[in-house]
Amino acid sequence: MPIKIQNDLPARTVLERENVFIMDENRATSQDIRPLEILILNLMPVKEDTETQLLRALSNTPIQVECTFMSMSSHVSTHTSVSHLNKFYITFEAIKKRRFDGLIITGAPVEHMEFEEVNYWEELTQIMEWSKTHVTSTLHLCWGAQAALYYHYGIPKYKMKEKLSGIYTHHTLDKRVPLLRSFDDTFNCPHSRYTEVREKDILAHPELMLLAKSDTAGVFLVMREDGSQIFLQGHPEYDRMTLNNEFHRDLSKGLNPALPFNYYEHNDPFSMPPLVWRNMSNTLYANWLNYYVYQTTPYELHEI
Repeated sequence: MPIKIQNDLPARTVLERENVFIMDENRATSQDIRPLEILILNLMPVKEDTETQLLRALSNTPIQVECTFMSMSSHVSTHTSVSHLNKFYITFEAIKKRRFDGLIITGAPVEHMEFEEVNYWEELTQIMEWSKTHVTSTLHLCWGAQAALYYHYGIPKYKMKEKLSGIYTHHTLDKRVPLLRSFDDTFNCPHSRYTEVREKDILAHPELMLLAKSDTAGVFLVMREDGSQIFLQGHPEYDRMTLNNEFHRDLSKGLNPALPFNYYEHNDPFSMPPLVWRNMSNTLYANWLNYYVYQTTPYELHEI
């Protein structure tokens, strides 16, 4: 998929080096087609890393995609420069009258707090409510999934005894659902979190479908039956080294983290971890874009 990005977005260099098909603004304006407009609410602290991960994940179908990055006006980011935010990000106020084909709401490192304690919770709930009428399909990731399940359905999150970190095996539960088309019976995916939502709470809502889970990591993939809301309690977009960087960061802080599960060969934290989830990630994002955005969204965005 040609991803349309701003000419000087830092992620462009990384993606070009990986031979990912990207299209800058100049070339995109010469094509007479309507790209899918995907809004990305990036709540992660190091926003440049998440930009690259998500753009890579969205790059594997023939559909042209135009991504718009959004940040919270009610929260000041301390890990991303103001100049980067001013240049590449917009706020909800600037786009709340627009409509989008798809929306991605990322995770955020605020799991230890109650949802209402997060300083941008009110703004986030405004965005989640707006998405029901202004977006064809919304994909929620990790804490973003937990927050949306809580806001839309009252489903709580639970603190775990210790951080869940590593690569876990999951079972597909219904491959007749297009979101799981071409999935294997089992697949690997990274997790990195301190909290969880539980299967019994999901199953109490008949409008929600539990599509994949792990014996160890629990709930992974949940979808509203009409495909308008998708919830991922994991990180299929993670790079090969993301869990490694998190582990060594926590180690340097004196937090004594456990080794990420099933991640390093021979549990050697200075080895190169094998990349065993990229095909699953590509398939998942491609299925979302194709079956729940492209095949569903109207040609005229104002009709959403």
